Formats: sequence, C-alpha cells, structure tokens
Amino acid sequence: QVQFVESGGGLVQPGGSLRLSCAASGFIFSTYAMSWYRQAPGKGRELVAAISSVGGGTTYADSMKGRFTISRDNAKNTVYLQMNSLKPEDTAVYYCNAGWRSPPPFGSWGQGTQVTVSS
Repeated sequence: QVQFVESGGGLVQPGGSLRLSCAASGFIFSTYAMSWYRQAPGKGRELVAAISSVGGGTTYADSMKGRFTISRDNAKNTVYLQMNSLKPEDTAVYYCNAGWRSPPPFGSWGQGTQVTVSS
C-alpha cells in the first residue's frame, strides 16, 4: 500500500530555514515524479514544488521560487524540500505525494509535517 511519511517541520523565525523529508513506499519510487503540497489553516491544499523521476527537472509555485529547493534520493525513496527565507505566510502543514501536477496519482496522504513561521 502506498505510504508517505513526512518529517522535519517545526517552529522557525521569519527568515529562517527548514529541511523537510518524505519517505515513500508501496510503489516504484524511481519511476514517479514527486511533489510537495501544503495546506494553510482555512485554505485548500496547494502544490508547492515538483521534481521529475530522475531529478533532472523541477517546478515551483511562483511564491516559492528562489526560496525553496526540491530534491530526491531514489536510493532512499525519499524526497526533500529545503526551505529558506521563510515567511509567516509559509505556515502550513506540508505533505508529499507522487506526480508532477495536482491531483496526484495516489489518493492516500501522509500525516504531513507542521511548519510554523513566527517570531
């Protein structure tokens, strides 16, 4: 069964950095693009970034360009999100899933990891 386990969130001050990790299982990880999504309080889930199956291509939502970097390690079935210059509006629960665009191919979601940006 498809599973995603996100980790690495926490409380950080504006301008700070965090690195999120997502361990995936239940499918052939190296054959799928992978994505990060986030859901802020009272808002819908939005696509943050995506990376191709072998990592050669990436895409970002406009507000994340230049601040966030998505990467992956196919040997570890893990996708990462390096977040720099964090802003209060980045506060959300962050999730990963497969695919290049929304909606993802798998209907299951992990528990997510909470990121709170506050002074």
